[in-house]
Amino acid sequence: MRLRLLLLLALCGAGPTALGRSLSLRGSWRIRSGNGSLELPGRVPGCVHSALLQRGLIQDPYYRFNDLNYRWISLDNWTYSKKFKIPFNISKWQKVNLIFEGVDTVAKVLLNSVPIGKTGNMFKRYSFDITSVVREVNSLELCFQSSVLYAAQQSKAHSYSVPPDCPPPVQKGQCHVNFIRKEQSSFSWDWGPSFPTQGIWKDVRIEAYNICHLNYFMFSPIYDNHTQGWNLEIESSFDVVSSKPISGQVIVAIPKLQTQQTYSIELQPGERIVELFVKINKNVTVETWWPHGHGNQTGYNMTILFKLDGGLSIEKSAKVYFRTVELIEEPIEGSRGLSFYFKINGLPIFLKGSNWIPADSFQDRITSDLLRLLLQSAVDANMNTLRVWGGGIYEQDEFYRLCDELGIMVWQDFMFACALYPTDRDFMNSVRAEVAHQIRRLKYHPSIIAWSGNNENEAALMMNWYNIPASELHTYIKDYVILYVKNIRKIVLAEDKTRPFIISSPTNGAESIKEGWLSVNPYDNNFGDVHFYDYISDCWNWKVFPKARFVSEYGYQSWPSFSTLEKVSSEEDWSYNSKFSLHRQHHADGNNEMLLQIGFHFKLPESTDPLQTFKDTIYLTQVMQAQCVKIETEFYRRSRSEIVDGQGYTMGALYWQLNDIWQAPSWASLEYGGKWKMLHYFARHFFAPLLPVGFEDQDVFFIYGVSDLRSDCKAKLTVRVHTWHSLEPLCSSETEHFVLKAGKAVLLYKESVPVLLENCGNCTRQSCVLSFYLSADSQLVSPANYHFLSSLSESVGLHKAHITAIISQQGDTFAFDLETSTVAPFVWLDVGSIPGRFSDNGFLMTEKTRTVLFYPWKPTSKSELEQSFRVTSLTDTY
Repeated sequence: MRLRLLLLLALCGAGPTALGRSLSLRGSWRIRSGNGSLELPGRVPGCVHSALLQRGLIQDPYYRFNDLNYRWISLDNWTYSKKFKIPFNISKWQKVNLIFEGVDTVAKVLLNSVPIGKTGNMFKRYSFDITSVVREVNSLELCFQSSVLYAAQQSKAHSYSVPPDCPPPVQKGQCHVNFIRKEQSSFSWDWGPSFPTQGIWKDVRIEAYNICHLNYFMFSPIYDNHTQGWNLEIESSFDVVSSKPISGQVIVAIPKLQTQQTYSIELQPGERIVELFVKINKNVTVETWWPHGHGNQTGYNMTILFKLDGGLSIEKSAKVYFRTVELIEEPIEGSRGLSFYFKINGLPIFLKGSNWIPADSFQDRITSDLLRLLLQSAVDANMNTLRVWGGGIYEQDEFYRLCDELGIMVWQDFMFACALYPTDRDFMNSVRAEVAHQIRRLKYHPSIIAWSGNNENEAALMMNWYNIPASELHTYIKDYVILYVKNIRKIVLAEDKTRPFIISSPTNGAESIKEGWLSVNPYDNNFGDVHFYDYISDCWNWKVFPKARFVSEYGYQSWPSFSTLEKVSSEEDWSYNSKFSLHRQHHADGNNEMLLQIGFHFKLPESTDPLQTFKDTIYLTQVMQAQCVKIETEFYRRSRSEIVDGQGYTMGALYWQLNDIWQAPSWASLEYGGKWKMLHYFARHFFAPLLPVGFEDQDVFFIYGVSDLRSDCKAKLTVRVHTWHSLEPLCSSETEHFVLKAGKAVLLYKESVPVLLENCGNCTRQSCVLSFYLSADSQLVSPANYHFLSSLSESVGLHKAHITAIISQQGDTFAFDLETSTVAPFVWLDVGSIPGRFSDNGFLMTEKTRTVLFYPWKPTSKSELEQSFRVTSLTDTY
């Protein structure tokens, strides 16, 4: 049974006539503009932009330049109103509350023309006592103020400047987002547009009750090392409106764990917390929750029954998962600094995955199906972790429920990013309520393995991104400590003892704490986590990457496929240097940086057809991105077990970023809507549980075997050499069987490149390519990997590949039987806008035939696929 823990309409009352009642106010509302000239129907949950779009008053906000054309929407002050009748006798209830799970963002709330409260934080839950104001027939109004204008007012009223004032001009954004508790990226980011929404973005309802009401209940499974047993801490919050104490019993039952315990409670009038401590039966084996790739995601059904005076009862059910998480920071032999890695249930786990941003500028467009598609795509690419980045939102309940179910670990940032923040009384009161609410809402999810205070704010301050004069730095350092240490950290430690709190990302962890919470160099490879970006150095040179303990952000941009861009553009936009292409690029000089990286190893497109040149350039940006992130990720994975020149023991690689918020160039591996870029197919290989990783150092070729498995594995390594012009391997060698140790990266193969080529006929670096794989009992146990011995722009004998495909249906999937005339690098299969993914894509085709499966996400047909199908390989761009 699904449970939205903090949305529980928990009720108590004196017999059937006095049971609590709830009335949802979701659905149809009225929306009007500030001067009243525009009035229209709208939906709740929803926002003004969506309402205008649904009525046909605006185009798709993502079409062409509409992010600029529709600025007027976020600069106006809109009003939401609803008339409603209470379907029960309101006079019979001692207390009536109006509950907003989420308001976006600054609004005055009036019921029957009486002001009952204000909202100013998108991430808070609001409860207003309307007992004395509510009637049988009511009118409810939320008078919104433009978030943009509000943020500017707050900044102006503040006694000193809190940088940054505005985003860089290339982002075409709005200013002072750090002065409003709202999705920070809604004012623009380097991968997203500026759409500061207004509206009621979550549930709204009325709750009426007598005697008492269960506000929330939450729980934490805790492992006791001393007794070697599991316990459950349960906390319930009641609003007791009765003038007399209420007594009764609580029965907690987890049938599959043969655990049932009964407790006596007495509730005094007022807000009351009931804490229960449940010991899990030690005679039953508790199956723990494991991340994807390491075990099952076992959970247990639990019921809690409150039996109170006068025959009142409240029953709740929930799913309980048992797992422990530790962040290990300890000295490493042969290295200065400290380790930084996570243990789940006592097992060290390499965190491999990506970073999550909001899936749309308009939250009401994000469905459960879309979330499942995106999260399933992460798991299908062998990821076990997503970092919910601190400039977006605390995700909806469904997101975390799916992560629990799929075994995706979540590094959860609090929503502060790339900015300094004020610490005045009102701001801090709002933040404290936000943080407490979000921890209570989310902490029962086993998927969340860490809370993190912010994104890049330690680095922003200590690397002086905002050019703060040295004489003023102390003010901002003090603010930083007040916000993240004395408030957020304090609340986390009080509310949740089951997972670590990390002050920032990147941070030096324990070393930052030692230095007074802010490290002189937050990017130190010997401590904590690092973020690393370098678009100028050649990404094929692994020596440019940091041999850090944990890399929580890194990446390269690419363009989304033409079929994705086509939906939001017109013919005049379809060139790499069009006004549209420059407008969509929110990262300074990003389009040129992509061409620079392509130019290191590939030829730029040579077609005389401008549209074909655009499509070829898009393809090459995806090739470059996939290859760059592959080389970098493989470097991090092979660094897990070694210390070289004092550095290494890398235990996490989370590339930037998983998903896209709109159709634009970005670092994402999934396009807006979920289509897989070439990078995502590559991730499926470079995050595989068993992987051979090849690299060169001073003319010597090395292959490491990397294992994420929990047990040792017996395998052998095969290395093949192909010439570019022949589908027959020129030569092939096999190692003896070896044992690849669980959770290790070890050297399997070492050979001088000149010797390797000399022993293989007429090979040169330019004419040959290496491929290699692990096998056991003649079966592949790893993806086939490859290593280029030279830039492909210098390759000799690489002919134009003629690739054909015969498509056949096999149940719900389709088989593409491919045949090629010659060796083909970066073979890209595309079916345009037909939603789905291939079993593999972007691959090096060294054999004459190959079958690739297509998994459609919606019903399609063979003829539709044949009509949409295009295949591209590298030489098609020449």
